[in-house]
Parts: sequence; C-alpha cells; structure tokens
Amino acid sequence: MTIHWCGTGLSAIPGLRRLIEAGYDIHVWNRSTDKATAAVGDLMDKISAFDKDALAATLAKGDVVVSMLPGDWHVPLATLCLDASAHFVSSSYIAPEMRALDDAAREKGLCFVNEVGLDPGIDHLMAHALMTDYKASAEFDASNALHFLSYCGGVPKIPNPFRYKFSWSPVGVLKALRSPSKSIRDGAPFDVARPWDAISSFTAPLQSPEPFEVYPNRDSLPFMAEYGFEPGWNTQTFVRGTLRLNGWAEAWKDVFAEIETLSGPEGDARLAEMSDGFWAENSYDEGEPDRVVLCVDLKAERDGATVYHKTYAMDAWGDDNGTAMARLVSTPVSLAIEAVLAGKLSAGVQAAPSDPALVSDWMGTVDQLAQHLQIVDHLA
Repeated sequence: MTIHWCGTGLSAIPGLRRLIEAGYDIHVWNRSTDKATAAVGDLMDKISAFDKDALAATLAKGDVVVSMLPGDWHVPLATLCLDASAHFVSSSYIAPEMRALDDAAREKGLCFVNEVGLDPGIDHLMAHALMTDYKASAEFDASNALHFLSYCGGVPKIPNPFRYKFSWSPVGVLKALRSPSKSIRDGAPFDVARPWDAISSFTAPLQSPEPFEVYPNRDSLPFMAEYGFEPGWNTQTFVRGTLRLNGWAEAWKDVFAEIETLSGPEGDARLAEMSDGFWAENSYDEGEPDRVVLCVDLKAERDGATVYHKTYAMDAWGDDNGTAMARLVSTPVSLAIEAVLAGKLSAGVQAAPSDPALVSDWMGTVDQLAQHLQIVDHLA
C-alpha cells in the first residue's frame, strides 16, 4: 500500500519526513517538484508534479491519499479515493460536501479522516480526554453546570508591534475575520457576526500564567455532540475559539475597519493586496521562532461551587528542527495515516479519534512535540 502525500507546504514536512523515515512506501505529489525535492529529496526520490489524472492512474485499492493542499481540493481527492477504493486523510475541517461522502465510504470500508492537525485535531484529542476523565469522576452529574473553552493560536514567540506574524499566506486569516461564529455563553446561543465583536480575555495556565485575547471561531455547536455533551445537560459555556497576544485587537483595529467595508470581487482583490503587504511586513524571518498556545478547559459547577476543573495547556515554539506550527499540524496527520493502515479506525467520514487508547497514544506523541504540555487540576 502506498501513501500518496499531496502538498509539501510549510505545515506539511515534519509529519511527512516522519513517515518516510519509518519506512512507509510514499509517493509525494506537489505543484513544484523542486520544492518537494528540497524538502524531502534527501530521504526519497518518488516525487511527481501534482496532477489529479496522474494520481488517479497510480492510485490502487487500499492506498492512502493525504491532502495538504488548499481546501477546495479535499473533496475532489476524496471522491477519487471512492472510485479507487482508497483511504483519505486531511487536517482540515469536515465540509458538508465531505460529510456527504460518509455513506459511500462506509459501504466500501474506507476511512476518510479529517480534522487531525493542530486545530482542528490536537484540540479534539484534549477535549475527548477531559470528557472521558470527567464522566469517570465522582463529581459527574448530569445536572452540573458545564463550562467548556478551547482556545488555540499561532503567535510570534518574540512579540512584534502588529502582535502577530504569518506562517503562510495571510489571505486565510483575513477571510476568517469576515466569518460569523456560533457558541454558547451564559447558557444561551451567542451568535457573533465578526470576531472583533466578541473579544474577551483568557488567562492560560502555563508555567507562568499568561493572559491572551480570545474570540469565538466558526460554529462551535456541532462539536458539543462530537465531544459527548448531552442535549439535556446544563451547558452554560461552550466555545471553540482563537487566541491572540494581548494588544492584538488594538493593533488590528484599522484592519477590522477596512475588512468591514469589503465585499464582492473588488473586496477579494483588496484582501489579496492586503495579504501581500502583510506577508512582506509581518512574516517570520529565517530562523525566527514561532509559538503555538493551545488550552482546552472543562469546568463543572454544582450549587454555585466548582466541583471539577481541569485544563489541558500546551505551549510550543520553533527550534532548530523547524516551526512549532509545522510539527503540530503534520505529525498528527502522520499518526492518522498510521492508524488507518493499522486498521485502528472505523470506516466513514470522521474527525480525530475519541477512543481513549488512541487518544492517550497520540497525546504521548504530542507531548514530545511541545516544550510544555500538562493537565492542570485547578482543585488539586
């Protein structure tokens, strides 16, 4: 069986190299073969220019296609996998069009695994681990008031005036700022049209507690069922969001104001222009360390008193081996591929696993990727 790894961008290489070094049969596909060769050519030579038809001609039953390409490629490649009876893995969110392939994938016994990067990915593992722990605790009670927070952000290790640096094209970040979000606050739906309308503060329980600016991201509500929250529970807070350095909102206020005025093709053209400027002014310099902070927090209250409160807290930064973002996105992808090949995942469209044994195993690897990872028990 061959792993067809498509895309060798900045966030793909550590996981890819991990699989190559482990001896798997891998075929790398990338728009630029020169860039792919520069990234992994010291370990392998099975590198081809990405072409969907050429990939289809090579794909065999039981192979795995990995899409580290832009999001609009995921469904076409997954459809290709259906035709060839091959598996599919991506780090991206499950789009409705991907979800629609679930029945067909199940019928053929194929694993279509998504959301196995950093966020989404590692955050899911942490949420599942905390929920398993809470449900097994003596403090579990369906009537408890629950508060769930999950915040993740890539931020500069060395703060800059803009309070942010870009690991890849800023267009995605800028477009995300135009997206509405859905979450739960004070026991009720909390719908926000723009992130800057819901910025709040969160103190991450790192080795030295550190405050960050945070805001809800996308639609958090479908993940309640994914994490095992029951409809009848007293869920007071449920939010999956983005984390930024303190001062970010002030530094970006002019960006917010302009984005609010943009729409249509002219707006997209302006976003592209802004992206080019931000990349030139606020991308990482050669060798400059990036930083990733991820916190997943679960608290239960009864009669106004906290009876359970634990936080998964992770802090990682770039080093001589590369960026924190790259290793935290791509290494979980490689773990998902290994799980598929080992038959440890069920058929169908799915996100990061909830099985306690797999979660524990994967988190053991994540622990080696971050400079700081711990479960903080606030009541201990």
